[in-house]
Amino acid sequence: MPAEVNQEKCTGCESCVSECPSSAISMTDSKAVVKADNCVDCGVCVDACPAGAISL
Repeated sequence: MPAEVNQEKCTGCESCVSECPSSAISMTDSKAVVKADNCVDCGVCVDACPAGAISL
């Protein structure tokens, strides 16, 4: 199951984008968006998010 971003919690800091090893996260309207086909379910983004906006 790919990572999911809670858009209400996302602050747009882009920490997850720079940490994602599979380049599955991009920014849209200043919020993180996960491309499910690229996500490898590693959880790096969950740990990188200071707002706790990402879950697996």
